[in-house]
Amino acid sequence: MSRENFEALVVDELDELPDEMVDGLDNVIFVVEDRPEDGSLDLLGVYEGFALTDRGQYGFGELPDRIVLFREPLLSICDDEETLRDEVHTTLVHEIAHFYGIDDAQLHELGWA
Repeated sequence: MSRENFEALVVDELDELPDEMVDGLDNVIFVVEDRPEDGSLDLLGVYEGFALTDRGQYGFGELPDRIVLFREPLLSICDDEETLRDEVHTTLVHEIAHFYGIDDAQLHELGWA
């Protein structure tokens, strides 16, 4: 799948998320990269920033937090577009949860890890 088609799929999946989940995202951008810096295919996405629960004074002039989805790792584990959409959806929920201060242990308990 081309990068452009993958990015469009990510946008579609973002649009499918509940408003309550995305409306609170303050100063967050979504990015698609081919692979993590180490070149591995093990990491599907990452949240780069400070969780809402860890922020003190936060406001004007702050660089945006980033939620990065890695195209090649996601494509490598999916056999078809439906599976890819499911994995992108799950990865988005997982990384957005980190923004809200939910750690991997909590995500695992909730079935999102």
